[in-house]
Amino acid sequence: MMEYITNFIYAYLSTIGFAVLFNVPKSSFIKSGFVGGLSWVIYIFTKNLSGSIVGATFVASLVIAIIGEIFAIIDKNPITVYIIPGIIPLVPGFGLYNTMRSIVDRRFDLAANHGTEALLISVSIAGALVIVLSINSYRRQRQRLKQ
Repeated sequence: MMEYITNFIYAYLSTIGFAVLFNVPKSSFIKSGFVGGLSWVIYIFTKNLSGSIVGATFVASLVIAIIGEIFAIIDKNPITVYIIPGIIPLVPGFGLYNTMRSIVDRRFDLAANHGTEALLISVSIAGALVIVLSINSYRRQRQRLKQ
């Protein structure tokens, strides 16, 4: 349990740091940090449960998109205010670093493994965001047609 709390705090703080970097409105710092912290805890929990990094990233990205959509509706801010900083903890930077390091060391089989994993993680992030944003877009169109 302590591991999850510690990871939440670190992800929360790093997300707020990126929110500052991306000029997110000050009133949204706490919610952006919450999105990043919660998604990181869900990522770790799902990864420990299933052992799949790609699946855990997909589930955490779904949560980011859903919570970001809810916060965007409540605060009347663009959803990117919450999604972009919140997705930062899930970006496969370490996998890309390992890919490049393996290429430099001429260990191409290892580079292919790291590169494939980083690519699959990126695709899972994008896929989860597309699913949630498409569902919300469809919901908005139906609301407009009813009016």
